[in-house]
Amino acid sequence: MMQTRRLFFAAALLLAGSAMANAQAPVTVYEGARLITGDGNVIEDAAFVVEGTRFIAAGRRADVFVPAGATRVDLTGKTVMPTMTDLHGHIGFQDVAAGTMSKATYTRENLIDHLQRLAYHGVGAVVSIGDLVDRLDPRGGRTNWGDVPLRVREEVIPGAALFKTAGAGLAFPGAGAQGHPSRADVMYEVTTFEEVRAAMADYVRMNPEFIKIWVDDRDGKKKTLMPELYLEIIKEANRYGVPVGVHNVRLSDAKNLMRAGVEGWLHVPVRGPGEAVDAEIIGIVKDRIARNDHPTMWITPGLRTAWMDMSLVNTPAGQQPAWLEEPLLRETYAPAAIEKYWGEAYRKTVAQRFNAHEFELQARNTMQLRAAGMRVVMGTDTGQARHFIGYLTHMALESYVAMGMTPGEAIVAATRDSADVAHFNTGLVAAGRNADFIVLDANPLELISNSRRINKVYLRGEEVPRAAMAAKWKSQFRTATR
Repeated sequence: MMQTRRLFFAAALLLAGSAMANAQAPVTVYEGARLITGDGNVIEDAAFVVEGTRFIAAGRRADVFVPAGATRVDLTGKTVMPTMTDLHGHIGFQDVAAGTMSKATYTRENLIDHLQRLAYHGVGAVVSIGDLVDRLDPRGGRTNWGDVPLRVREEVIPGAALFKTAGAGLAFPGAGAQGHPSRADVMYEVTTFEEVRAAMADYVRMNPEFIKIWVDDRDGKKKTLMPELYLEIIKEANRYGVPVGVHNVRLSDAKNLMRAGVEGWLHVPVRGPGEAVDAEIIGIVKDRIARNDHPTMWITPGLRTAWMDMSLVNTPAGQQPAWLEEPLLRETYAPAAIEKYWGEAYRKTVAQRFNAHEFELQARNTMQLRAAGMRVVMGTDTGQARHFIGYLTHMALESYVAMGMTPGEAIVAATRDSADVAHFNTGLVAAGRNADFIVLDANPLELISNSRRINKVYLRGEEVPRAAMAAKWKSQFRTATR
């Protein structure tokens, strides 16, 4: 009896403490906006209530109960949508102001700067891949690269996107991350079953959001993971209970990977030159869903740069695509950087090699897999030199519409569906979710590029100090170019 009384008393204290904490949390009602909730619903003349860091109610203004004493914010004429989640980042390596990349740049401070840049653009959460983290090397030693991403993911940083990591990743030697050398050797490199098992045992200790593997011969220029090795990786991942996200190209590999239980694809699963989705792979997707065998399969299509290339090629000479002139881009990147990566010299290069048929094929492949039951979610490769941090998320939205999704479907993919796949409590304006939302000056359901007409961003109930951020970054640009 005494023990029961003690337990009851402890529970009463806990409930009382929780009630006091809730009573002290500020309550704000935002009213009058068009509300895109993130699940496909749209509420005109809406109201939503934020208590502390969470939404507690949302609906038509006439139907939402507003607690006494709540602060009221009038958003008449605005459109509100949830912040987005990016499942395919490569952040931390780039010094944005200097336009350089290095391992030395991968610090807590720089990683947070990138998370603030994402927040500025309305991205509330990110999963980064191929991160710089201490790991086992093939000789049995350690890389001694530290634990910055593992520490930052435990933090909730005001004005910054939430962060998770997929750790280092696995690949055949030289066939992992491409591009800048600072990232080319961060992953575990494996050539034997023994190396796979040792690497996986070490990898899972990082508690990654998923295991990343590369299966790409780079147009025959590289030797990549052969089926027996990547199937062993998946077997080990299943044994440890960790999902797998894969970068692959060939239809034959995609079928093997789907049969083995892979859940995520970073880029279109079928994107080899001229390769198209066929009835067999559609059947594999549908069968897995029917059998409830790892039924949540997702894709980050990765067609945003192809779409941007296409817009460059199709824009008349002497003119710029609208997205290159956008104030949102020029608030966060110096004119010299924009010209370097997407200017006239690059346009001439693209004009010589761009193949619109490949974009159309990959778009069809994505849409057919989506129709079969795979989820299209948001992922941008953001953090590499040409992949402007945060801004590329908006370009990806445009590419989703270009490949056949409606603006509403693209927003659901980038908000609720991406957050759910990555296990972030965001992406939806609903009671209990983090109060993460974007206030827009125009309606992205009418024109998806209106997602860039950002008026304010809120994360966990607090306004992101965007003006101060932009001023800081512009100052850095001026310093870097002297």
